[in-house]
Amino acid sequence: MENSKAWYQSKAVWGGLIAVLASVLQARGMEVSPVAQGDLAEAGTSLVGAVGGLLAVYGRLSAKTSITGN
Repeated sequence: MENSKAWYQSKAVWGGLIAVLASVLQARGMEVSPVAQGDLAEAGTSLVGAVGGLLAVYGRLSAKTSITGN
């Protein structure tokens, strides 16, 4: 693969984790529909992206050194 991304940015990984969680919940008597699983995967990747952006801004604002063009 030419392009890469972190595991937590992958909808496939989130979908797999949510599918496992849904199976565990179903075994305990709760049901999560496939549509809800898809919605949760989408929300997970969006949330992680937003948190990553906030951490980047915080990191830059709290940095003790400046950025140079080198």
